[in-house]
Amino acid sequence: MPLSWNDIRSNAVEFSKEWEGESSDDAEAKSFWDAFFNVFGISRRRVASFETRVKKSDGKGGFIDLLWKGVLVVEHKSLGKNLDRAYHQATNYFSGLKERDLPRYVLVSDFQRFRLYDLDENQQHEFGLKELHKNVRRFGFIAGYETKTFGEQDPVNVAAAEKLGKLHDLSNEVGYTGHPLEVFLVEGHQWQAPDVSADS
Repeated sequence: MPLSWNDIRSNAVEFSKEWEGESSDDAEAKSFWDAFFNVFGISRRRVASFETRVKKSDGKGGFIDLLWKGVLVVEHKSLGKNLDRAYHQATNYFSGLKERDLPRYVLVSDFQRFRLYDLDENQQHEFGLKELHKNVRRFGFIAGYETKTFGEQDPVNVAAAEKLGKLHDLSNEVGYTGHPLEVFLVEGHQWQAPDVSADS
């Protein structure tokens, strides 16, 4: 069962404190990503591998910093390095991957910044290490939650989804779980405000 979002946010705060000020890619990158996956209650070793060798688009060999086949590619750089270059380096590895192993997400980081690309939705989000706890839902795919996206035209739906997510977490914490909870949340999601745009 996935961790609650409250637990994940709490883990993210502790993670940010632990890694504040880190800068050395060679020395600490692997430990950083092991700890990052632990924020979401996932053992990195169960889903992803470090230093996967592939042939790049130029025909030369290279190593993907972290690969979760079919889900995620991570390219990690030392503090202050260009994240645009990191992204292009990550995508240059795609030609060396089998079709079924191509990721939906690319994540680049220099310890203090994260930039997440959702290739299916053609979206990218960038935020600092200290803001990770505010952005954990963007990594629902790691925690085991289905990732949903909303267009800019749907602010009401976004707000409603966030409130239902918080209600789900609180209900789990007080022991209200299982089918009754899911039925309640589905019915709650179907509540709609009256259509005030209709002609009177």
